[in-house]
Amino acid sequence: MEQILWLYALPYDPLYPVVCFDERPCFLIGEAVAPLNPAPGKVAKEHYAYTKEDSCCLLAAIEPLTGARLAQLYAQRTKREYALFLKEVALKYPEALKIRLVQDNLNTHDISSLYETLAPAEAFALAQRFEFYFTPKSASWLNMIEIEFSALARQCLNRRIPTMQQMEREVLALVQEREQKAIKINWQFSIPKARTTFHNRYTDVQKYKDN
Repeated sequence: MEQILWLYALPYDPLYPVVCFDERPCFLIGEAVAPLNPAPGKVAKEHYAYTKEDSCCLLAAIEPLTGARLAQLYAQRTKREYALFLKEVALKYPEALKIRLVQDNLNTHDISSLYETLAPAEAFALAQRFEFYFTPKSASWLNMIEIEFSALARQCLNRRIPTMQQMEREVLALVQEREQKAIKINWQFSIPKARTTFHNRYTDVQKYKDN
């Protein structure tokens, strides 16, 4: 946790951008009964019944200090999709010496995904572009991409969207709009706040160290 918080507190450096990444499943939901056309000035209504058409996965990244964003929708979530998305992230930062990527410990979030998808030389070159920082177990809230997912859910993903094509069109348009507006994340949780909030845990660690 402290390593992630230390990373977030660093000043902006374009040569070492801090990028938060994660994946989010998206269910494709259709209408079992066609909704009525709303009257002018009235709220649209939908039938409670729906159909589950399929699912897809949203892979997204955000650079909190600049508001730069990247998102892609895939039909599934495997090592291949992870590797292809990292290629897109690397292309977005051609001048960066190292991209500091914050992510969770999902089994696909590993350099092996690059080697199982790409040619060895390409996989090695891509791996050299990144420094991986992993959030602790059960602490996905430390990854700032979750804040972006929450915004996307409120503005788009909370509706019934029946096809992946429509989902992709609407989500990517929203992500592009938010990037153009340079919407940043003002992270407030720091190492001193963590040590205060989790005082009992730190006390237990110190006792263990003293013994």
